[in-house]
Amino acid sequence: MNDSAIIQAEHLTKVFRDFWRRPKVRAVRDVSFEVRPGEVFGLLGPNGSGKSTTLKMVLGLLHPTGGALRVFGQSPREVKIKARIGYVPEESYLYPYLTCEETLDFYGTLFDLNAGERRTRKEQLLEMIGLQHARRRRVGEFSKGMARRIGLAQALINDPDLIILDEPTSGLDPLGCRQVKDLIVALAKRGKTVVLSSHLLADVEDICDRVAILYNGQIQAQGPIHELLEERERYRLTLPHDLPAEVLQRVLAAVRAELGAEPAVDHPRRDLEQFFIEVVERARREASEASGVGPSPGVAAYLRDQASPVGSRELSAEERQRAADETLKKLL
Repeated sequence: MNDSAIIQAEHLTKVFRDFWRRPKVRAVRDVSFEVRPGEVFGLLGPNGSGKSTTLKMVLGLLHPTGGALRVFGQSPREVKIKARIGYVPEESYLYPYLTCEETLDFYGTLFDLNAGERRTRKEQLLEMIGLQHARRRRVGEFSKGMARRIGLAQALINDPDLIILDEPTSGLDPLGCRQVKDLIVALAKRGKTVVLSSHLLADVEDICDRVAILYNGQIQAQGPIHELLEERERYRLTLPHDLPAEVLQRVLAAVRAELGAEPAVDHPRRDLEQFFIEVVERARREASEASGVGPSPGVAAYLRDQASPVGSRELSAEERQRAADETLKKLL
């Protein structure tokens, strides 16, 4: 095993049994992977592929039937390592009669934070998720997207080293999805290790360094995302936007002469998410008053003072630039 890895799984297996202890469902089959410090690792797969079961074993909520699993070099069932973990489950399980403030205060108490520290972190987290105006509303009155934001905030109240997110963008609108993804990138840059489980491929492609794809409880492929997605048999040529038309024609003629075929020429396009965010941001700037979730100046201050990630980031240049631009503009 790699001693520096945050999570180390070797030949992990989980079998659920019936009342008579007979094997009923083999949810995870011989799964091996590791998660390195400071990276965003994605677990992909359709529903029922074993993603959530794997995460619950990492959290110590389920005990593996076979194989070896270490978190921070120890058994995931060790109580003392749980103070270093933040977890957002697939469904946000919150006490509906508590307000935003009371919810965060409750979870801060579980981690034995003193009253002053709880108060500071509550203020910063409510500002970060854009729900300062709803601080005294009961979370049972919230939409699913707003409850999801509170769920994310409670997972960060203890300033964890490892953050485990199971379908973190479930219930969020496109703007909220982008903000959560930018937040994940920012946290990883500050030294946090993030494990993300999702069946929404666009979420994972934007932010993950490495991924593992599960199907029927087995890993079918894993590795750095840029290597898995790169089409090495094809090439793309990018030309300056101010290239004169006559120069472009000469370039195309030269390519045509070499290939003996007409090259495909088109304009690059933004994805729909990016276009949606630009439209909403423009409307927000022009609006006299805002409704719904409010904007935020950035990541909670107590989450900023982290060591640099161990190892190099493996995002492409385009991904790094987009993440940096979006993070500066509108982090949660």
